[in-house]
Amino acid sequence: MKDGIHPEYNEVIFFDASVDFKFLTRSTLKAKGAETMKWTDGKEYPVVRLDVSSESHPFYTGKQKIVDTAGRIEKFRSKYGMYSSNK
Repeated sequence: MKDGIHPEYNEVIFFDASVDFKFLTRSTLKAKGAETMKWTDGKEYPVVRLDVSSESHPFYTGKQKIVDTAGRIEKFRSKYGMYSSNK
């Protein structure tokens, strides 16, 4: 392989805060910010936060859960509200 053309492949913790679920794996993703978390082995790893994981997705859990992150529904309604059929 050529040197310098491949992304770094490091251990990262993926964290779904809505259900307090985390798992450690290797990834080429860069963690935003400098957030780190201590894992069960005592080492600190960078954290990538998730909105949905297998522990919170309705397909895997069998439960419907509505999550309105940062008022997305209100933003949509304010942006496209003038196009509604209730004129």
